[in-house]
Amino acid sequence: MEGKKLYALTVRNIKCYFKDKFLFFVSLITPMTLLVLFVTFLRSVYIDSFNGIFESFGFYAEERLVNGLAGSWLLSSVVSVCAVTVAVCSNAVMIQDKIDGSVNDIKISPVKGTTLSLSYFIANFAVTLIVILAVLVVGFAYLAIVGWYIPFTDVLLIVADTLCCVLFGALVAGVIESFISTQGALSAVSTLVSGMYGFICGAYMPMSQFPDGMRNFLCVLPGTYGVGMLRKHFMQGYVQELGRLGLSEQGQKALQDSFDGNIYVGKTQMPLWSMYVILLGTCAVLLAVYIAIVVLKNKKHIPKKQ
Repeated sequence: MEGKKLYALTVRNIKCYFKDKFLFFVSLITPMTLLVLFVTFLRSVYIDSFNGIFESFGFYAEERLVNGLAGSWLLSSVVSVCAVTVAVCSNAVMIQDKIDGSVNDIKISPVKGTTLSLSYFIANFAVTLIVILAVLVVGFAYLAIVGWYIPFTDVLLIVADTLCCVLFGALVAGVIESFISTQGALSAVSTLVSGMYGFICGAYMPMSQFPDGMRNFLCVLPGTYGVGMLRKHFMQGYVQELGRLGLSEQGQKALQDSFDGNIYVGKTQMPLWSMYVILLGTCAVLLAVYIAIVVLKNKKHIPKKQ
């Protein structure tokens, strides 16, 4: 019975999100902003940086390969950042129910508080995943036009990385927004996350350009490893193609080091498996915190026996 209630509430929450056109538009602000920045400013900067590295090793890369590499770097940034920012915005359905009193109407019905909270989380995860996968499909189409060098196995790994990042984003949104009950607070949190998250996870600028202290600080934050996983799998095919065309191993390593294909803590390079362990381990901790918050809140609302 609770399973049917959970399904019904989850579907209801998903429909509420997609019916609110303004909320959907706000969720897409970050990917649209990044795309505009890339087309108008960053694309030429990335291409010049790539060509500078190639020239230092006496290598010339064809335009299609460089364009695809620049596009893949951007797409890894968009997916990793939006997995969190979209989750924060799409979870607004939970806040809106508190504001307009819908949550009180739901609680009058024979629905457990844990079922309601779980329905918000599942709906947020599903909505965020739909939006991010749509962004990913558009990005893949763009890369197919300008220069596609991503093997199928890496495409599957990119999808797996996306699932991990969306799970992380949904849990972050669930924990933070459990304490929010006003539209003003929601707007403030959404603005703060949308504006800052890309910088503190190293998505907007290569971490190699930061001072050592700042770079090591960013590596303490779990979101950085979501970016690193996506960077690795987006860039890997392009780097392999460059190697096949004659770029030396030193040149390949310099490219990956300069654009976060390799993540370092101090002078130690982080292996890919450790990035998964850190990100998914953080998800496990956040899930435990979210469950504790839900349980404690539901205990407060249980009426005392006379």
